[in-house]
Amino acid sequence: MTATFSSIPFSLQTILLLVASNLFMTMAWYGHLKNLATAPWYIAAFISWGIALAEYLLQVPANRIGFQQAGFSVGQLKIMQEVITLAVFVPFAVFYLKQPLKLDYLWAALCLAGAVYFIFRNP
Repeated sequence: MTATFSSIPFSLQTILLLVASNLFMTMAWYGHLKNLATAPWYIAAFISWGIALAEYLLQVPANRIGFQQAGFSVGQLKIMQEVITLAVFVPFAVFYLKQPLKLDYLWAALCLAGAVYFIFRNP
């Protein structure tokens, strides 16, 4: 049995598209630090812009699906994006850019967990 993307619940579609878009954006924002370190900044910016286009082609439908079909608020979408950003960025920084894993990432994640609690709670 093959599942199509449209058979996936809207909330999960939103999350999957945001994760995919964030992979592209993280590469666009930080990948040039490794791949284009010796290239002029405007070359890195142009290539990063091209990568960021792919991010937008995923992010815009993610937010539309999340807002219009899944029923997320704009605030919930934003906080969700920030959590995904950290979840994508930390492995990227550690494994791809060879940056040290710091305890500060844990503290940042705990702060974001608080943001998730407040933005998703029912007052």
